[in-house]
Amino acid sequence: MIFRRLILAALAMALLVGILQSSLQQLQTLPIIRAAEKFENQKAAAPSPVTAATDVLAYESKHDHGGAEAWEPADGIERQVWTFVANVLHAFSMALLMLAVMAVCQWRGSSLGAFPLAACVTAAGWFSLHFWPSLGLPAEIPGMDAGRLASRQGWWMLAAGCAALACASVALMRGPFRWVVAAGGLALPYVVGAPDIVADLATNFTGETRAALHQLSSAFFWATTWLSLSFWVSLGMAGSLAFERWLHPAVATLLAHPNAGHAAPYGNRQ
Repeated sequence: MIFRRLILAALAMALLVGILQSSLQQLQTLPIIRAAEKFENQKAAAPSPVTAATDVLAYESKHDHGGAEAWEPADGIERQVWTFVANVLHAFSMALLMLAVMAVCQWRGSSLGAFPLAACVTAAGWFSLHFWPSLGLPAEIPGMDAGRLASRQGWWMLAAGCAALACASVALMRGPFRWVVAAGGLALPYVVGAPDIVADLATNFTGETRAALHQLSSAFFWATTWLSLSFWVSLGMAGSLAFERWLHPAVATLLAHPNAGHAAPYGNRQ
């Protein structure tokens, strides 16, 4: 019963948050991405010596995979539909994680209500999955070659995992040692070091165009930051209502009657 409620609650949250995120992306980040793609196309049409090494790597990678180009949705309705699907799937996975953590907190005897508990969980989620990794790998506009994909993904996972460990240690451990564990976890990814930028799109242009690109990059960073904040805030608000309405009573019943979730033997049924 709890598992079914968990899935349905997460799905309802994902649909609401996915609609909101898709709408905000159309207003905030999409215009910046389209503007940056125009400069990226100009860069591709007239490559400079600065990008020669990157072009060689891209050429070798393409031929290593049989010359096949990666699929991408066409502009217009197709791109909007797949963006919405991606937003819903992302929101669904985060909603499942959030509700599961809230249920575990209730099982451990947390005295917080649904709303403050959801606020704490979503704050930890935003800090771990956006804020702390973005200090080393900020969001970049198209055309900014910020290092090899594998190294960037690996460092991002390290930073996000260490930040989540720091949050968990502060919440679950007791005594002053938890702050030492949290500080060590937060410092580890930056001791390792984030991947460096390989090629800057702005190096292919001069004057006003370069200034416009740097302005686009700054605007994109802040747009993605506010978009991430809106995602976690809306997820927390929807999650607090869903948890209070569907999951909290079920978890409370299970804690009060541990055997309530087990079906009676077939021979004992009337």
